Amino acid sequence: MSSFSGSAILWQVFPLGALGAPATNPEVEGRDYQPPRTLRDLEPWLDHAVRIGANVLSLGPIFHSYSHGYDTIDYYRIDPRLGTLADFKSLVEAAHARGVKIVLDGVFNHVGSRHPLVEGLRHGPSENAQMLLPNWDGWTEGELPSYHCFEGHTGLATLNHANATVREAITSVMNHWLDLGADGWRLDAAYAMAPSVWTDILPKVRSRHADAWIVAEVIHGEYADMVSESGWDSLTEYELWKATWSALNDANFYELDWTLGRHNDLLDTFVPQTFIGNHDVTRIATQLENEEQVGVAAAILFSVGGVPSIYYGDEMGFTGLKEERLGGDDAIRQPLPDSPEQAMQAPRAQRFFHWYASLCAMRRQRPWLWHAKTKVVHLENEVMRFVSYNGDQAITVVLNISDASLPRGSEVLQGCGEPIAGQFDNNALRPNAYVIFDGACGSDLHS
Repeated sequence: MSSFSGSAILWQVFPLGALGAPATNPEVEGRDYQPPRTLRDLEPWLDHAVRIGANVLSLGPIFHSYSHGYDTIDYYRIDPRLGTLADFKSLVEAAHARGVKIVLDGVFNHVGSRHPLVEGLRHGPSENAQMLLPNWDGWTEGELPSYHCFEGHTGLATLNHANATVREAITSVMNHWLDLGADGWRLDAAYAMAPSVWTDILPKVRSRHADAWIVAEVIHGEYADMVSESGWDSLTEYELWKATWSALNDANFYELDWTLGRHNDLLDTFVPQTFIGNHDVTRIATQLENEEQVGVAAAILFSVGGVPSIYYGDEMGFTGLKEERLGGDDAIRQPLPDSPEQAMQAPRAQRFFHWYASLCAMRRQRPWLWHAKTKVVHLENEVMRFVSYNGDQAITVVLNISDASLPRGSEVLQGCGEPIAGQFDNNALRPNAYVIFDGACGSDLHS
C-alpha cells in the first residue's frame, strides 16, 4: 500500500459532469469547440476539498473520448472538452502545492468504438486486431466485424488482456501519467478482468512508481482473494455502501452488523475504499428515504476502517437519481457551481458540509482509524452502538434512527463521556442522529 493511502480521504469528482461538458465531443463530430471550463477550473475547489478534510482528488475519466469518458479514443490526450495537457499539469501543480494527491480513472478493460484499434478492424485480421476480440465469421472487407463488447455496449470494445501487447500498452499509459504527476489509479471495471492480468502490469508500474496507489472497481465477489491475486492495494467496497443505506431505509441495523463483520475480515488482507456515494449510484441524499439520516450514513463511513471517499456535491446536499437509460447518469454527475463561495452560501450546503467536515476532522485526528476494526456492543433495529478500535485506541459510535430521543441516561449511552462528534440536544440523542465518543465506553472492548 502507498504511504499516502494510510491517511487518505478522497474527494471524488467526475470532471465531464462537474465542469458542464457537452454530452458528446464536438471535435469528434467535426465542430470547433472551446470549453468554457477546463480542468484548471477545479483549482479553486481544491481549497474546498481541503476545508472538508480531504487530501486526495480522485478524478473520473479525463482522456480523449466521445461521450461519457469511458469510451476512450486516445489515452495520451486530455479530452478537449476538459482543456489541454497544460490545464492538467496546472491542476496537478495546484493540488500538490496544497498537499493533495491526484488519482486518475483508468479505463483499461475496453476502448471506445471510435478508437483506432476498432476502426482498424475494417482492414481484416492483423497484429493490432488481436488486441481486441473480433469475430470474423461473415466479415466483409471494409466493414466492421462483430466484436466482444463490455456488458453488451457496442460502443465499448473489450480489450484482449491475454495479449502481451495490450498489457504493455496499459503499463505504458499508467507510467506516462504517473510520470506527469498523478499519484495513483482507479481501475475502472476491474471486476470484468481476470485479477491475474495485473500481476504482469503492476510490478512494472511500481518499479518506477513505488508509492502509487492502485484501487480497483469491484462490485461483487471474494474481495480479499481478488486483491491477493491481483496485487491491487484496494477495491471499492460496494457491500458496505449497500448495507449502510439499506439498513437506514429499512430500519434494520442487523444488516449493517452483519456487513461490519465481513468488513473486519477484509481488513485482515487489505484496506477497502469505502463510500456512500460515487458517480455510478443514486446520490445519498436521494437514496435515503429520510435525508436527515445522511449525517448518520456519513458517521458510519468516517468511523470504520477503510479509505473513505466523498463524492463531490454530497457534502453540499446535492440530490440526483440514477436511471437505467441513455443519459441516466446525468442527474448524478451535475455541474459544480461557479465557485465554492457561491455554493456555500446556501443553508442546505452549510448543514451538509458540517456533517462531513466535522467527521473528517474527527478522523484525521485519529489516523489509526484507517485500519480500525469494529465491535457491535448494542444492537436493535433502530439503535446501534459500536466500538471502532485499533490496539488500545478506540472510539464509540451511537446511532439512533428511531422516532424517539435517547436520554443521556439510557442504556445505550451508559458509560460514555463527552462527545467528540455529533451532539446531544437537551441532554438527549435526538432521532436520526449520531454521537461519537473518545475511547471505549465502560467495558465495551472486554465484554
